Amino acid sequence: MENSVLILIFALAIINIAVSIFLFRRDDLEKFQKVGQTIVVWLLPFVGALIMWVFNRSQEPHIAKQKKPLGGEAPGEHHVG
Repeated sequence: MENSVLILIFALAIINIAVSIFLFRRDDLEKFQKVGQTIVVWLLPFVGALIMWVFNRSQEPHIAKQKKPLGGEAPGEHHVG
């Protein structure tokens, strides 16, 4: 019983640390937002981390839409040279 509680606490701490690092590495958040969201992560273990991670991932620009095709030009783009 005691070991399972320790494992659970350890797992929650790892998740909270990972999401906290994820939040502080974001360039699009102001310091106030980073601190506030990190507080939510630590006040609501696991649930807060999950909510903040999902919310912030949904705010990221979609990389697949920004990539150019292998030819180097976006569709419809013509290089005049």
